Parts: sequence; C-alpha cells; structure tokens
Amino acid sequence: MMICSCLWLLLSSFGNKLGGLRQQGNNLKVIVIDAGHGLPDPGADGRYSHESAVALSVALKLGKQLEENLPDCKILYTRTDENLPNGLRDKDEANRWRAKFANENHADLFIAIHCNSLDPIHHSERIGTHTETYYTGRGKKRKKHTRRVPSYRYWTTPNPKQGTETYIWAVNKNDQKKDFVGSMEEDTEGGEKADSTSNAANEFFNSPEAKILASLRTRKFFDKSKLLAELVEDEFSKQGRHSLGAKQRNEKGIWVLAATAMPSILVETGFISNPEEENYLNSDKGQNEIVYAIMRAVLRYKEGGDKTIITRPSTIDTDTTTQQQESSEQ
Repeated sequence: MMICSCLWLLLSSFGNKLGGLRQQGNNLKVIVIDAGHGLPDPGADGRYSHESAVALSVALKLGKQLEENLPDCKILYTRTDENLPNGLRDKDEANRWRAKFANENHADLFIAIHCNSLDPIHHSERIGTHTETYYTGRGKKRKKHTRRVPSYRYWTTPNPKQGTETYIWAVNKNDQKKDFVGSMEEDTEGGEKADSTSNAANEFFNSPEAKILASLRTRKFFDKSKLLAELVEDEFSKQGRHSLGAKQRNEKGIWVLAATAMPSILVETGFISNPEEENYLNSDKGQNEIVYAIMRAVLRYKEGGDKTIITRPSTIDTDTTTQQQESSEQ
C-alpha cells in the first residue's frame, strides 16, 4: 500500500513537470562533457585537422567556462587528452565507457562535442576523344581494331555544406533509453538516492510500476534534451551561424545519447569537411564562439529556457555583434 501511494505521488509529480519545462529551472549538480572520438579514432578528417582534436579543444574550453559560471556544479570530462577515454583502444568500447561514466557519476546533463563531415563532390568533364585498341576473335582469327572514344577529366571539390546541428536520441529509441533509466536508482524529490537495500525497495524497482516510472522519466529526459538542443541552436543562430536545427539521431553516435540515464545532447559544431568551416573550427575565435553559445544555452536551460541570462565576466573573446546582442538581452 505504501509503495502504491509513493508511486502515485511520483507519477503525479512527473506528470506536472512535463508540461512546464520552460517555466521551471533545472537543478545542475554534475555535468559530463564528452569530447568525441580520440586516438586511434580521429573521427572526421579535414584538410589539415581531424575531429578528435577540435572536439577536445572545444570541450576543455567549454568546461572551463561552465566552471566559472556554475561554481556549484561539478564539471567532469570523459577525456582530457588526445586518446580515447580510460586508456581504451576500441571506439565502441570507449562509447560504452562514456555512458557508464556519466551514469555512475549521476550526471544531470551529458554534452557530447563533435564535428560534422560530408564526402567531397565528384566531378567529370569531357575533354575530347582518344584512340582505343580492342581485339575480336581467337587464335588465327584474332584481329586488332581501333576506335575513337570520349576522354574525360575527373576531380573532386570539398562539399560546401556548413552549419551546426544538435542531436538528441530518436524517439523510437526510447525503449533503449528507458532500460538505462530504469537500471539507475531513482532520485527522490529531495535529491537523495532511494535506499535500495530494503526488501520493499528491491521489490519496487523490479515491479511493473517501476517500469512505468522509468517510462515517465525517459519522456522527461527526452523533453529536457529537446529543450537544451533547441537552446543551443538558438544561440548559434544569434551568432550568425547557419543552424540546421535540433534533430533526433537514429544512427551513429546514438549510444552515448540513448545509454545515458539523463538529458543528453550531441553538438555538431560545424563541417570540418568544408575548408572555410575547418578554419573556423580550428581558430580561437571560432572555438570561443562555439563555447559561448553552448554555455549560454546551458545557463538558459538551468533557468527553464529563460532568454535573459546574465553571465559572469567571460574570458571568451566574442566579436562585436555577439557583444551587442548580449548587451541588448541583458
């Protein structure tokens, strides 16, 4: 009877919260920042740089700014050097470790940093004709022939696509996310972990009621992830970046989004395959603007989506346009 009463209270609480994410604040005690890839997995390649190095640089700068603006929040990193996390050599095993690391540290947010890439565009052009030799018949009947055939020139150019994208897990992956949410000890409203050592608690966590609760928490995490992703893309747009929007991801990179028992996003900071964006992604100005946008989005998320957030004095060197936008919003 007590378990049923507790369940009803929890279900009512989560149901009320789902409708008001933009009005309520979000408590942030632990944020995990994940620099994607890591050697021997360099990720996407540009002309002179690779995704792994860019992601690490942006992730470390982002962590520093969040530490300054959220002094009561613990900032954790999945990796702080050029290698895959935890000394691993297999990228799939490393992704599983990333999710486990975030879950074991009971993170309130998981933010993965990546770069986008597209294959080069292939071109061809007819430049004339040339003589081609061919043969017919066999043995003594074999004869040599010639004919004129077209000649072509082939080349490639970098794909010009540019812009940012922020991903959350696809809604059809909710069952996978729910499995990880349900495997974690539920939080009470006071922020304490439920005591799972008692028989009643063990019975509850393995019950159908617990699965319902995990489903509600999964939906809440989906809504919160969507909110943060939209805020990130909104901040990129304010900087003049071309935003491709907040999207659901259902293929590569899905593991760290679906296997983390918390709101989680994956930020594609730009197309490293585009020479212009590669230069931007490797510049101090570009990385600082990327960090500033994500930091602003996190602070807005903390306040429930509020657009008027006052940040501490930043070491980020933003351009004049961004500074003017910041001033007008405050």
